[in-house]
Amino acid sequence: MAPSKQTIVIGGIAVNVYSLPGATDPSAPVAVLFFLHGRTGKAGDCEWVAHSTLEWTDELRKSAGVQGQDLLVVTLDQRNHGDRVVDIRANSGWREQPPQRNDSHAVDMYAIFTGSSKDVSFLIDYLPSYLYPSGERTVSQWLLGGISLGGHAAWYALRHEPRIRLGIPIIGCPDYLALMTERAALNGIPFEPPYIPKTFLSLIAQQDPATAPYEASDSSNPFYGKKILVLSGEADKLVPWTASKEFVDNLNVGPEGTKEVIVAPGVGHECTKDMIRAMSKFIWEQALAV
Repeated sequence: MAPSKQTIVIGGIAVNVYSLPGATDPSAPVAVLFFLHGRTGKAGDCEWVAHSTLEWTDELRKSAGVQGQDLLVVTLDQRNHGDRVVDIRANSGWREQPPQRNDSHAVDMYAIFTGSSKDVSFLIDYLPSYLYPSGERTVSQWLLGGISLGGHAAWYALRHEPRIRLGIPIIGCPDYLALMTERAALNGIPFEPPYIPKTFLSLIAQQDPATAPYEASDSSNPFYGKKILVLSGEADKLVPWTASKEFVDNLNVGPEGTKEVIVAPGVGHECTKDMIRAMSKFIWEQALAV
């Protein structure tokens, strides 16, 4: 049976909830995966991801002969994207030609994906009340994945949202300064004001995943104990693996956490079916089957 889709408006945000009909125990706890699209995209771009993830995790469920937990997949337009666009130029970068080129690219992109990450936290607060107003089910786990801009948001949320215990950043980067330093150089943009305001650098120093104590072996490390699957393309030129490698190599998730890394040979800045298959397997093994 094909996945079904329900659209709910929560605090002005249209949220698409995908599910597979026919849960064995309709009162059992459920896991929720938020999945965020890339820059210049929209929630509808991720419908194939929602369908594929539900279908592939269900295949794994049947193959294992274990019911496990049910999964819902939630998509939404990121800030200033899809039906939430306010200024389309703010989604452009440095490589476009004037007048489309956006000199505020570094600040705009960070504001968008960190804002979307905070939208996810807001939705975690409210979604159970809309889905199960009479307490029909409970949400036992909150998961987050995303492509490109959505991958950046996933890394940010893994640092700042303790309720998200499992994340799948796809062609995203946890080190914004490393990413933007290289991108600025490629586009002939000086890494200084007004392109990179000093107040913005101060904000990054306070909030970026790469500025957290991610190597620590205690609770000061916000990634400690979390389950993270990193999916990147070896040939990605827009979000090169080199910008993420040092962070990911040294990221400590501890004995209770899981870190898996797949850098796909010959793959550029794209989310492939193989990546979503790997994500589905990870979700089944690390969240649904346990």
